[in-house]
Amino acid sequence: MTGVSPDPIWDTIRKEVENDAKKELMLTSFFYEVVLNHHSLEDALSFHLASKLESPIISAISLRGLIDEAFRSDPSIRDSLREDIGAVCSRDPACRGFSHILLYYKGFHALQSYRVAHYFWKQDRRSLASYLQSRVSEVFGVDIHPAARIGKGILIDHATGVVIGETAVVEDNVSMLHEVTLGGTGKQSGDRHPKVRKGVLISAGAKILGNVEVGEGAKVGSGAVVLDDVPAHTTVVGVPAKVVGGTSHLHPALEMDHRISGGAGI
Repeated sequence: MTGVSPDPIWDTIRKEVENDAKKELMLTSFFYEVVLNHHSLEDALSFHLASKLESPIISAISLRGLIDEAFRSDPSIRDSLREDIGAVCSRDPACRGFSHILLYYKGFHALQSYRVAHYFWKQDRRSLASYLQSRVSEVFGVDIHPAARIGKGILIDHATGVVIGETAVVEDNVSMLHEVTLGGTGKQSGDRHPKVRKGVLISAGAKILGNVEVGEGAKVGSGAVVLDDVPAHTTVVGVPAKVVGGTSHLHPALEMDHRISGGAGI
């Protein structure tokens, strides 16, 4: 009897890449280096991230050892990265498969790099975590403080210009687009960043500032500037953001519908 694969996502990635290698000979060595020479998703991802984040300060080999340590020591990272891959594949209509997320999606790369930096932040290796944050910002154009708390099933689509501050909280199954800021107001200290509850959809260019709560299943429109709490299952737009309606889905992040309920887009 054929057993069930312990990691169907990894099996799918390998099959997709094997097919791509047959079609595009120019990238054969790339496909083997990043995927086909490895025995697990964690191995492939640690190699890929280390190759992207290496610098004259820390070599790819040393970085890979650090990433492997985080993956090995914190099982929640391994669970979260699979939930994140599933989130991207199900919510991004441009996604052509699990392998394309692993190979090409910098929002996914930045998020998994944050998870590694967060691990070292919790281990009180905060200089290393801050260094990793800086490299991720330079390489991917995404600035996530390693102390931020981010759940699983997260989509950061396109990702360029995303900023998430030190005391921000992002719960499970949140989707956000490029140029989103979860920042401070510039005049607060301590717990000063947003708390985004599960299922929230944040459209491109939205700025959520200060220790405010975006309630479960809310939608934040493109370019909105949120300075106050957003009630659960409402849609806010404008500068400053105001409630303009409800939401047509319990968790808008899963549907990726950027329209105001019953009307125009947000």
